[in-house]
Amino acid sequence: MPPAGTTPGVATPAITTPDVATPAITASTTAAPTAAASTVAAVAAPVVAGAATTTSGSTPAVARTCARILSLVLPGFPCKSPNPAKVLGRVPDEGERLSLRFLDGLCAAVEEVYAPGARMLICSDGHVFGDLIGVPDEHIDAYAGGLQAMIRHERLGHLSVFDLRDVLGDLPYDDKRTLVSERYAPPLEQLRAEVRAGEDTLRLYRGITRFLVDDTADFAGSRSALQCACRQRAYGVIQRSRAWSNIIAAHHPRSVRLSIHPQRRGAAKLGIRLLDARDAWATPWHSVALHRLDGGWELTRRTDAERLGRLVLRNGQPSHFEATTPA
Repeated sequence: MPPAGTTPGVATPAITTPDVATPAITASTTAAPTAAASTVAAVAAPVVAGAATTTSGSTPAVARTCARILSLVLPGFPCKSPNPAKVLGRVPDEGERLSLRFLDGLCAAVEEVYAPGARMLICSDGHVFGDLIGVPDEHIDAYAGGLQAMIRHERLGHLSVFDLRDVLGDLPYDDKRTLVSERYAPPLEQLRAEVRAGEDTLRLYRGITRFLVDDTADFAGSRSALQCACRQRAYGVIQRSRAWSNIIAAHHPRSVRLSIHPQRRGAAKLGIRLLDARDAWATPWHSVALHRLDGGWELTRRTDAERLGRLVLRNGQPSHFEATTPA
C-alpha cells in the first residue's frame, strides 16, 4: 500500500501518548526488545482494559489494568512494487522475512513484561489498492501466498494475516473493491474539499502522487501526463486507505492500531519501523534488503543495492544483497 501518512482511520482505540515518541519502535530495538515491548504494552493498556488512562507508563500499571492478550493490528504487506528498479520480484524475500521475525519477536518480548502477551494481525491490503497501483490481482495473490508460507515456515506463532477475503469472501476482486468504496470510503467531494483546505490531507495527497509516479515503471506517455494520471489516482488511494482503516476498526474494534509510518505524538496509531533505512518511509515491499559490511541490515532501492553489493539467492530465488563496498 502507498504511504498512508496521517490518514484518519481507526477512531477506536484513541491512544494518547503524551510521554512516548511513537516512531521510537524500530527494528534496531531488537537489541533491547524489552524496552520496545514495554512501550507497546504501556500505550495499549487503556484500550485493552477499556479504561481511559493508566496510572503511569510503567509495567506494573499495565499488569494491574489489563487481563487479556494484547491484540495489535498492522496494515501493510500488500504486494511488491511494480517497479523493478526498487524490488527483486513479485514474492516476499529477505526484507519481509526479517520484518516478520522482528514483529514476532516484539510480540514475544511483550510477554516478558505483560503476562498475557500479544498477538499481531497483519492487515494485508494489496487487493484494496491493486487497480490503483498497477499490480494485477494474481501478483497480489502470489505475494499473499508467499507471506503466509513464510510465517508458517519460520514458525512465527504470534502473527496472522487478515485481508479482503476475510471481509467479502470469494467475490471477484473488482466487486470487492467496489463494495469497499461504497460502504466504507468517504465521498470524493469531501476529500477534494480537504485537499483545497490544505494541512494534512494536502500533504498526504502530494506525497501519494509522488509515490505513484515513482512506482510507475512503464508509462507510455509524457512525464506530465503521468503526473496528471497519478494525481487522479491519489484521490482513490486516499479513499480506500480510509475505507480499509474503517474496515479494520469494524472487525477489530478492541485492537491497538500500529502503522509502518512515523506518527505524531498523541496519534491514534503507534508508529513502527520494520527495518533500518535511510528513508523513514521505506518498506520491504518497495525495497530490497542489503546486508551491510558492519553486519546490520537496511532497506534500499534495488538499483542502489546493485551498486553496493552482490545478489544472494535463497532456494534458487533472489533474496537480498550482500554488501561488498561501504555505502
